[in-house]
Amino acid sequence: MNLAPERCPAAVVHARVSPRGALENLSQQEVDRLLDRGQGGLYPLFRRCALAVLNSGAASDDTRQIFAAYRDFELRIVREPWGIKLEIHNAPAGAFVDGQMIRGVKEHLFAVLRDLVYTHEEIVTRFDLADPAGITDAIFRILRNARVLDYRGRPDLVVCWGGHSIPRDEYDYTKQVGYELGLRGLSVGTGCGPGAMKGPMKGAAIGHTKQRIRDGRYVGVTEPDIIAAEPPNPLVNQLVILPDIEKRLEAFVRLAHGIVVFPGGAGTAEEILYLLGILLDPANAEQQLPLVLTGPRSSATYFEQLDRFVGLVLGGAARDRYRIVIDDPGAVARAMQQGIELVRRARRSSGDAYNFNWLLRIPPPFQQPFAVSHESLAGLPLSPDLPVHERAANLRRVFSGIVAGNVKEHGIRLVDRHGPFEIRAEARLGRPLDELLQSFAAAGRMKLAGEYRPSFRIVIGPERHWGGAAPRL
Repeated sequence: MNLAPERCPAAVVHARVSPRGALENLSQQEVDRLLDRGQGGLYPLFRRCALAVLNSGAASDDTRQIFAAYRDFELRIVREPWGIKLEIHNAPAGAFVDGQMIRGVKEHLFAVLRDLVYTHEEIVTRFDLADPAGITDAIFRILRNARVLDYRGRPDLVVCWGGHSIPRDEYDYTKQVGYELGLRGLSVGTGCGPGAMKGPMKGAAIGHTKQRIRDGRYVGVTEPDIIAAEPPNPLVNQLVILPDIEKRLEAFVRLAHGIVVFPGGAGTAEEILYLLGILLDPANAEQQLPLVLTGPRSSATYFEQLDRFVGLVLGGAARDRYRIVIDDPGAVARAMQQGIELVRRARRSSGDAYNFNWLLRIPPPFQQPFAVSHESLAGLPLSPDLPVHERAANLRRVFSGIVAGNVKEHGIRLVDRHGPFEIRAEARLGRPLDELLQSFAAAGRMKLAGEYRPSFRIVIGPERHWGGAAPRL
């Protein structure tokens, strides 16, 4: 490893670091764009993502605190005869051991560089990102460039969703489920952050070790706006950064052979609504994708609330698409193993690829990026009279906005400047939504540390409301 530390104080490090195995060379145009601090330049985005990776393990999901603590953090690309180096100033010391950057952190750092350069140079300028087929093709290209699609074995990837802010017993349960998956030779993909995203990977790594599986996959899928609040955990050995949350979610469902959902908060609800909205599309009636919602005995109430919410806002057909398993990691793993075998048979029968589900139809409302603002959230139609897929799409956007206001820099700044987002809903959707969000806040599922200040108001009828019984009309 080529690393030349200049000094190593307790808080920050100055260093030069070279890539290992990927992206040893950049064109002058790529370097110029990466270092361009002006409008349209990549440097601000590159700096934010790089700092998040180097700050992995910090007990904070407040992007303002992270960026304020390292306001002097800087990156410079140095060209040398044998390739490039990154010159890093005022970096978090936790990314280094005895002056050497931790190898996994370095791999993640250059994965960020790889994906930002590729997306800007090859995707944004060459694909029609208003066209559904163009969006799916762009996602495929990004995953292929990151070598996430190199795996050529039988279907085995279990995507695990859940909160980054969960209590210890729930975290330990995610590890137990991961362990059972690992013992059965299954790989794990998550949003790559802490909590329910880290636990399954940690458990699977132990299961793989016991089974002498040395090439276990721990796939982390993220996007630039969320990476600072949920930086990649050190177990991720395949990291990919998609351009936005919608493309991240599509990458998840096209990569997955099965999905396990652990307890979480607004982000987890967003993922569930996204998936159920897609699976309820009649075009996907024959799609095989096992979905299990699970947690320890202490989280049984959480799943009762979530199941009730889904039934009220989407109906019984949505509830039929998943199974709830409480406090039984082995049963979860067996359900995944059996379900994935059905996936394998269906893909063989249809001729679809094992490593990327091309035949899954994703309606345009689930693909198009939702620009979070006070106006866009207040203007979302939230009525039970909407078709079920439109209802799911708009509710998914609501939760996307709440996540932005809770942990994303842009959303936090909007709330600071203009006050909480307003979410206006008819009573039959608004009341279940309010009850679910209230339960998340009461259980501490909205924020990793510190007091939670609501980033939104639920508006039902003429009154503004958050955090209590909804006003009756």
